[in-house]
Parts: sequence; C-alpha cells; structure tokens
Amino acid sequence: MTKVKERWAGYAFVLPALAFMLLFVGYPIVDNIRLSLFDVNVMNLSKGGQPFVGLDNYKELFREGTIKTALYNTLVFTVACLALQFVIGLAFAMLFNLKFRMARRFRGIVMISWLLPATITAMMFKFMFSSGGIINDTLLRLHFIDSPIEWLVNSGTAMFTIVLANTWVGIPFNMILLTTALTTIPRDIYESAAIDGARATQRFFRITLPLLKPAIMSLLVLGFIYTFKVFDLVLIVTHGGPVNATQMMSTYAYKLSFDLFKYSQGAAAANVMFVVLLVVGLVYMRLLSKEERS
Repeated sequence: MTKVKERWAGYAFVLPALAFMLLFVGYPIVDNIRLSLFDVNVMNLSKGGQPFVGLDNYKELFREGTIKTALYNTLVFTVACLALQFVIGLAFAMLFNLKFRMARRFRGIVMISWLLPATITAMMFKFMFSSGGIINDTLLRLHFIDSPIEWLVNSGTAMFTIVLANTWVGIPFNMILLTTALTTIPRDIYESAAIDGARATQRFFRITLPLLKPAIMSLLVLGFIYTFKVFDLVLIVTHGGPVNATQMMSTYAYKLSFDLFKYSQGAAAANVMFVVLLVVGLVYMRLLSKEERS
C-alpha cells in the first residue's frame, strides 16, 4: 500500500510539469505542423476557408531556394560559433581553475557578456561595427585601414560580425560548465602523471580532455541547439542581410510569417529547423546511452 501511495505521489509531482509541457510546448509544435499543411495567409487568416495543401508549402520553400541558403548560413554560423566558444571557453576555464588572487574577479568580468540582454548585445555590436563605429575608428587611428569598412553591408564581414557577437555571448556559458567539470577531476591524477614525467601537453590530451568528454558532449549539443535557433541577435544586427548573406532559419521563418504574411510557409520553415534540432537531440541521446553502457 505504501508503494502505491508513493507512486501516486510521484505522479502528482510530475503532473504540473507534464501539463505545462503539453500546453506550452506540445500544443504549439502540433499546431505548427497543422499550420504548415494548410494554405494560411493574411487574406484567409480570420475569414476561414483555409485549404489543405499537404506538403506543398515545403515543396515551394525548397523550390524557391532561400531556405537552402538559410540552412547553409545557419550551419556555418553554428559551427563557427561552437568552435570559437569552446576553444576560448576551455582556455578561460583552465586559466581560472588555477589558484591566483584575481581569478574570481576576472571570472565575474567575463560573465558580464552572458548576463546582458541579447538585444543590448546586438545593438552594441551593431553600433561598434557601423561605418562610424569604434572598430573602424580604432583601425583608422592605427593606420590598419585607409577608409572605413562596411562591416554590416559586405556579405563576408556581416557573417563575421554576428559570429563574433554570438561568440562573445557564449564564452561564459562554456567557461562555467567546463570550470565545473574541471573541479571534478582529482588532482592526484595530475600529480601522479607529473611524477611519471608527463609534460603539460600530455597531461592535457591524455587526462584532461578524456575526463572532460561527457561535459564536452553535453556542452556541444546544448551549444548547437542554442546557436542554431539564434534569432534576436541576427535580426537586430543584420536583419538577415545583405542579400540573405546572414539569413538564418529562425529569421527566415520570421520573415515569411510577419514580413511576407505567408504563415504556412513560415511554419514549414520553422518545422525544418525543428527536425534538424530533433535529429541532433536524438543523436546525442544515442551517444549518451552508448557512453553509459560502456
């Protein structure tokens, strides 16, 4: 009888979270899938009479071609940000894992970029990299350039700018998770390796990285999900331009829905993004279960 009560008590505790997930996560996903299978636009949104078109919205998206550019841009942006955030975050984590007087204060300073609202960060980088911003002004004063660079107008430099902005935001997240993981590695292992004559690089590649593998896997998957669905930063800094050079899946779905009022195609673009993230999540779960079995 006691076990039955404990089981029902567990269900009671889980029920509010389950209801929340079904209402605020499950329903929007299902309704978005439904919306992508109909032809819903600004003309028939309120009047009704929305015809069922099946997969035509998806076919039209890939036939038009911009979604391919958006998907490619999103993948390039995500991989570039993940690489930079991880390398710099790991470097900071190892630095602040050392015992020196100002470690906590410097760690707090690094955290500022993560604490700022994304809109503030986006506006700051937009002004910094404008033609009359501090970046061009500094480069001109140092005589590295002869005339201001149009960072946000040129296709190549626009992508570089938003990658730099998102990397600046993501470094503290990587640093904190990796710092926490580093504290779980026993110091005795390093001392034994040093006594056996292992150099610093050998200790890093043969002790630190292997023992950080679970944390690194979680960090990369979470970082991929957070970065792949980035929206506000790109929308404010470049608005997907110039000429779709920084158009992401999220901004393209927004453009279709709220600029062009093609609600069904916007839902279809969002569903493509959802499928990519779902595949990444499933691959991570498979790797995690394989790691636990081994």
